[in-house]
Amino acid sequence: MSQNQSSTGCPVLNIEMNIPDSPALTHFRRLDECQDNVRPVFRNTEAGADYWVFTENAVILEGLQHPELWSSSVVVPTEPDPPYKWIPIMLDPPEHAKWRHVLAEYFSPGRVKGLREAQQKLAADLVEQLVGDGGCDFVERISRVFPSTVFLTIMGMPVEDLEKFMAWEDMILHQRGVGEEVNAARLEGMTHVMGYFSELIAQRRANRDPDADDIVSKAIGWTIEGEPINDLELLNCLLLLFMAGLDTVSNQLSYAMLHLATHQSDRARIVAEPELIPKAVEETLRAYPIVQTARKATQDMDFHGCPVKAGDMASFSLAFAGRDESAYPNAREVDLDRGVTRHLSFGGGPHRCLGSHLARQEMAVVLEEWHKRIPDYELAGEAIEHGGQVFGVDSLNLRWH
Repeated sequence: MSQNQSSTGCPVLNIEMNIPDSPALTHFRRLDECQDNVRPVFRNTEAGADYWVFTENAVILEGLQHPELWSSSVVVPTEPDPPYKWIPIMLDPPEHAKWRHVLAEYFSPGRVKGLREAQQKLAADLVEQLVGDGGCDFVERISRVFPSTVFLTIMGMPVEDLEKFMAWEDMILHQRGVGEEVNAARLEGMTHVMGYFSELIAQRRANRDPDADDIVSKAIGWTIEGEPINDLELLNCLLLLFMAGLDTVSNQLSYAMLHLATHQSDRARIVAEPELIPKAVEETLRAYPIVQTARKATQDMDFHGCPVKAGDMASFSLAFAGRDESAYPNAREVDLDRGVTRHLSFGGGPHRCLGSHLARQEMAVVLEEWHKRIPDYELAGEAIEHGGQVFGVDSLNLRWH
């Protein structure tokens, strides 16, 4: 791996973070190579952009824990002045906490646990449809369908429109490369989603159902500090929930299944000992963190030897954090006997993922119901992934007897 030195003494690399149609795990291995060669930071000059990249678990955690130094107003390092504001992820304290309070009840451990039985039935039904086929693309048949169906139900959105929603999701989160055309396509996808929500909110206001418990029906009555939320802020919040609910669990679940399809001993253990499935969920979360978030410096500072200037962009890649050998022994290996680990795959600090309880449960439910019915399977051809801000598996073909 070639590198240069900047005038600050910091290594300068040109690492493309989104190589479409790559063999699965390509992007994790690229980051591993960077981490092995450069600590704790380098400058990335990807596609003409220029931003800091922190590569150590401890440094990443510290950055995420200090919003007064690193603002969440930007979460994509190649887009320092975004024409959008996803709420609450792109809000800093104290505004951020007010929105977390509004949303917290929908993702509390108790409420999530109450959804488990319905999720088990859904997962069982989806897997039963496949058993006799002898194979499938797991992404197409399970990991895109199951979490999306669960989340659309929580949101109060029609499941029959799933394909349209997924197309918009791809426009927003899975564009190839960087630049004006990519940003324009991303904005177009957001416009579709916000237009849809705008019509849906108008319908719910015109036909209020006092017994409805879904997020959209409840959102029209939300207040912050006693004041109604304006429609633009509400749409930006629903947009973020839409993106997170339809994309993140799908991708994380696919990496878990990719691991199990290629590690027979781990697969055999969770089949024989289903009580290990929560550990498998935690370990695959830690070893394959899909979110690579960013922050914007609020002031000039020396941050772990980096001469940071106010307005500088920085990537706090969670993949670096989870696969850091200085934080976890044999960090790049899934170890079902590993003790309890505090990983950063749901983030750290005030922006730690609100949906972590739901994500863990969804992953565990699918792994349980799949392995009850299809305990022995293997890859059928090469799995394909994309990179970017959220790594994901595009195809995962499996076969079984």
